[in-house]
Amino acid sequence: MSKVNITELRRNLPAYLSRVRKSEEIRVAVHGKVIARIVPEQDAAQAARKRLIALRKHARVGDVLTPSGDSWDAER
Repeated sequence: MSKVNITELRRNLPAYLSRVRKSEEIRVAVHGKVIARIVPEQDAAQAARKRLIALRKHARVGDVLTPSGDSWDAER
């Protein structure tokens, strides 16, 4: 992952886009502060799978079909 100033990016956009095509992430900075990232596009299914794997570390799978006994009003 490399960091590039916006002016440098404008001057050499084709070269930076070529690097992104090769799976490199480019961070775009203005006055030294990163404001954006240019990342290679991922397959939607693959990206969703990666996100679910990451969520497994923080989520707990439970029974969502058994009634909890709490009343629920759909009009609220």
